[in-house]
Amino acid sequence: MPAKRSPVEELDQLDRRILSALCENGRVTTSALAEQVGLSSSPCWTRVKRLEENGAIEKYVAVLNHANLGYNNIAFVEISLDKHDDKVLDRFGTALSRIPEVMEAYLVTGEYDYLIKVVVRDTDHYERFLRQALYRIPGIRQSRTTFGLRTLKRQISIDPSKAGRP
Repeated sequence: MPAKRSPVEELDQLDRRILSALCENGRVTTSALAEQVGLSSSPCWTRVKRLEENGAIEKYVAVLNHANLGYNNIAFVEISLDKHDDKVLDRFGTALSRIPEVMEAYLVTGEYDYLIKVVVRDTDHYERFLRQALYRIPGIRQSRTTFGLRTLKRQISIDPSKAGRP
């Protein structure tokens, strides 16, 4: 019996164009979206609903401008843990998810265990983040921080009409 194809593998060119347009403007009306991709409103709406139901569209969000809100610094923190059993990793991941300054967190391969992206107002805020939040999580062996100087590219989702197919 052949392997079942994932919903993403079943995307046709129209689906990919719809997703591309929604990546640019998640608030676009169905009629405007339909016009952009060359469909009438009803079939376009049906495709969007199917893309939502099959998980290709996870959710719709507002992308905030951190600098305009006073959060001018992005730091990337490499973290190594003392231990690596499932309980420690789960507890650490849960603790990270509760810290508001942590925008993204990844369990990674290589010289360290986690890479986290942190947004702070300034270095004083970063020091408070370290002392009052991050370093209070048990099990951290060491950390190393790199501050971003300038954002060269920032994209929330991959554009499936331009990227290679899975």
